[in-house]
Amino acid sequence: MTAFGKLIRTTAFRLTLVYLFLFGLFAASLLGYFAWNTRRLITDQITTTVNAEIGEIDDIYTRRGLRGLVFTIENRALRPGANLYLVTTPAGQAVAGNVGALAPGVMSKTGWSETFYRRLDDQDRGDHRALVRVTELSSGFRLLVGRDLEERRRLFKVVASAAQWSVLIVVVLGLGGGIFVARRVLRRIDAMTGTTQRIMAGDLSGRLPVGRSGDELDRLAENLNAMLERIEALMNGLKEVSDNIAHDLKTPLTRLRNRAEEALALSGSEADYRAALERTIEESDGLIRTFNALLMIARAESGHASGEMDAFDAADIARDIHELYEPLAEDSGLTLQVAADSAPVRGNRELISQAVANLVENAIKYGQPQLALAAPGAEPQQIAAQELASILIEARRDGDRVLLSVTDHGRGIPEADRKHAVERFVRLEASRTLPGSGLGLSLASAVATLHGGELRLSDAQPGLRATLAIPAHTGEGLAPANTTPEPTPA
Repeated sequence: MTAFGKLIRTTAFRLTLVYLFLFGLFAASLLGYFAWNTRRLITDQITTTVNAEIGEIDDIYTRRGLRGLVFTIENRALRPGANLYLVTTPAGQAVAGNVGALAPGVMSKTGWSETFYRRLDDQDRGDHRALVRVTELSSGFRLLVGRDLEERRRLFKVVASAAQWSVLIVVVLGLGGGIFVARRVLRRIDAMTGTTQRIMAGDLSGRLPVGRSGDELDRLAENLNAMLERIEALMNGLKEVSDNIAHDLKTPLTRLRNRAEEALALSGSEADYRAALERTIEESDGLIRTFNALLMIARAESGHASGEMDAFDAADIARDIHELYEPLAEDSGLTLQVAADSAPVRGNRELISQAVANLVENAIKYGQPQLALAAPGAEPQQIAAQELASILIEARRDGDRVLLSVTDHGRGIPEADRKHAVERFVRLEASRTLPGSGLGLSLASAVATLHGGELRLSDAQPGLRATLAIPAHTGEGLAPANTTPEPTPA
């Protein structure tokens, strides 16, 4: 398709033609109404003048007779720009006036009519049009008084000429404006089309151009760019997850297979086989928990869990998690504490409970006092051992947000690694020797995002404070506490 063909097929150009037609129709109607009213006004002025003059002449004829009538007509006919006058006998012979010729039958009937005429002193022998009135006098004589319509014709010609030029100018300007607007829109659409073609070809980094006018196309481009950024992030996340799954699950699957081969090759008794099967089941349970965590993260990030929202008190979750994990913390040599105030939220209780449970498991796993004391530059004598051996679960309201936080006093996470730590299957160097799959913080971040909040990682000096910040609930009707989260690989 040629450039001109694309141009005239644009919506902007077609809308311009429609508006041009409507505006032209409006302008023509306005000029026609003006011309009609002007014509009517001139006609009314002529009829008023002629009627008044006929009344005067008839009065003169009544008082002074035919001689006075003829004298008056001859005098008025000699004035510059005089009206048309003609007096005829009952037989139709001209007696006085300045009319040399009329259309046939004009003097035979009384009343108003438009007619062609020619004056007696007219040298060009051309015919003119006039609006005349014929009246019959008392003695059978007929009197014609009229006015030339040249003035009306000239005015109508001026209006018609103005209308023609106006329509021409409107058409030229309208087409020019339509082409300009259509080309501008088409140029932006072509730029967007080129970007979308690159995106369809696999380049997800392409973005639609955004101008500075802030018009509807700019707003559309901004929204589409935001959508493309989200799609790119999801696709990169999908690729990263696929790579991580292939890398991180290969080791436990290989270990599972090796143990099965070892049991077949070396085990000779029922007890050996039983022990091998138990280890296989334990390894399988770890894989199942990993896949369950992945499914839960995908469910949270896709928003499918947003339909299971209830209003409840986040303090109940903090207390339940404290009660559930307190024995595990004591077995690890840690003290699990809770500080919970009323903190109403609306969300998915199961996912929020699971997220807090993951944070507590991370704190128990990585918040051991000896890890903090072994940190480079640490001075054990300056740090209270009791404080280091504690983990605090907090639930409180802060303005329009509810903060669910877990604070430990382990190594913590360096600020440069905090953004990277919430990605799936990411395990920092300090934690690679400990069991886990790197999904705990990722799940907590996905749950926070699902609820319109965020996961904040900050320094507890020493240690890490992980906080779920989600919007507070301002309505009524809190659901009763009932949370029993399943362990998720941290």
